[in-house]
Amino acid sequence: MLNGKTPFGVMINWWLWGAFAPLINKVDDRLLTAFKRPAPLLAAHAGVALLFPALYVAVASTLEYRLGVNSWDPWSRVGPLFDWFVWAFIVYCVILGTLTGLKYYRRHLADELKLASLERRVLETRLNALRMQLDPQLLLDALSGISACVEHEPRRARKMIEHLGDLLRLSLATRNRQEVTLGEEIAYLEHYFALQQMHFNDRLDVTLSVMPDVKHVAIPTLLLQPLVENAIRHGIARRTTGGCITVSARRVDGRVAIRVSDDGPGLPPDWQMSSAPGLGMRVTRERLLAMYPAGEWDFAVGRGADGGAEATISLPLEKSKQNNHHADAIA
Repeated sequence: MLNGKTPFGVMINWWLWGAFAPLINKVDDRLLTAFKRPAPLLAAHAGVALLFPALYVAVASTLEYRLGVNSWDPWSRVGPLFDWFVWAFIVYCVILGTLTGLKYYRRHLADELKLASLERRVLETRLNALRMQLDPQLLLDALSGISACVEHEPRRARKMIEHLGDLLRLSLATRNRQEVTLGEEIAYLEHYFALQQMHFNDRLDVTLSVMPDVKHVAIPTLLLQPLVENAIRHGIARRTTGGCITVSARRVDGRVAIRVSDDGPGLPPDWQMSSAPGLGMRVTRERLLAMYPAGEWDFAVGRGADGGAEATISLPLEKSKQNNHHADAIA
């Protein structure tokens, strides 16, 4: 029906549809609220689908006649209005379909945000569970060692108390944080290792090799501690001669490469990460999966080159910024 129309006539047509679009959206919302079953909803939409094109034709044809765009009186020649009605019906369906698609898209984004929020809460719960599992056990081990040393080795007992106090202070300082710098995590591990070395009567050798240019990199809180605990429990504690644990971090190809290794007996031949017992390994992988986009991180556990077990983590130097288009689209 736009063929042969002047630009002014075309402007009238689309201006009217622009004015009708919010009204169509509001009526659609009302119908979705009023009718929950498909059959009554479709019947209501069918009635509205006839009403809006008829209203549009009546208003547009009258305006064009009054403004001189059309020379014929629409109220005296109703026949030509049928083609106009068919065209208006098609435009109405396009507008309604676009609005419906936009609503479903926004609903999809809202569901994604709710799912992401739920996953974050689950991870926070598991992190708290991990803290509650680690801290009491560490506290009990430390107090047991202090009790054994307090009478015969008071200086050693005082040293253990100092390390324990620093460890608990750092733990409290980061309890509400999802991320810490690699330097902060290493500072935590230094006190943890000091307590473990006293617990093992200095049978535990520790090598920390962290390059200064990666100490600022943000990593998930308590990312390395569960890996270190596994290395001590499964690689060192079972040996009467003790052993060595190495924690290293360096910049490799624009990323930070972290390695936690021990010189213990290594992993069983049929060992698989998916079936590994314990909470720490599973939570480590799930937190990396949730906090970094796919392809930006790597976590692997296997046999070390010189024996023992080795856990490697590769992370970007700077985590990708989260896009805000989800929130903008829903607002």
